[in-house]
Amino acid sequence: MSDKQSLMQRNNIIRAGVMGANDGILSVSGIVLGVAGATSHTYTIMLAGMAGMLAGTISMAMGEYVSVSSQHDAQEKVRHEQEKALKQDYDAEFEFVKNKYAASGISPELAQQATQEMMAKDALLTTVRERHGFTLNQELNPISAAVASMVSFPLGSILPMVAMAFLPQNLREIGTFIAVIIALTITGYSAAKLNGANAKHAAFRNVIAGIFTMAVTYAIGTLFR
Repeated sequence: MSDKQSLMQRNNIIRAGVMGANDGILSVSGIVLGVAGATSHTYTIMLAGMAGMLAGTISMAMGEYVSVSSQHDAQEKVRHEQEKALKQDYDAEFEFVKNKYAASGISPELAQQATQEMMAKDALLTTVRERHGFTLNQELNPISAAVASMVSFPLGSILPMVAMAFLPQNLREIGTFIAVIIALTITGYSAAKLNGANAKHAAFRNVIAGIFTMAVTYAIGTLFR
């Protein structure tokens, strides 16, 4: 495996971890603030938060495992189909790649040369990329994705629970709210940087989603007070 492929897979693991932490912050903050809206009893709030953390950890880990496994299975199917296509009609696959390069504005001569070089280097990787739009051997391992989420979700969950447990009772709702907003800004910004997206926009969107979640759950909780 090349260094570039290893780097891509490490980045995917980090991305899964960041998103797991983000979901942990968002989910458990919604739970503890919702319960805090209904009762001031700290034990009840912490019990609900712990239950949410455990359920969310298992759910996220299994969800990542199943999702990535499904993606891996689909890519393996494409790999086998493309290997068969290359064996049965290599020239047709060559022409497809060459015509695609030419359609992008490359001169026919350069398209021919580029296709020859790319197909000679790795015909399977080239045809999969050009026909199906993804690169082989850069997919995230299902177990790695599950472990990343299993570790990061409870780590993210700790923040709202700690704020709720240790802040004075008259400050814990607003203190938890502020702590979560800061954490969501960090995770939103980090996820955007890893994905190459607009970091400020992603952080803002993440914070808005968090505010909405916490406000709605807290308001619902107050209905049962």
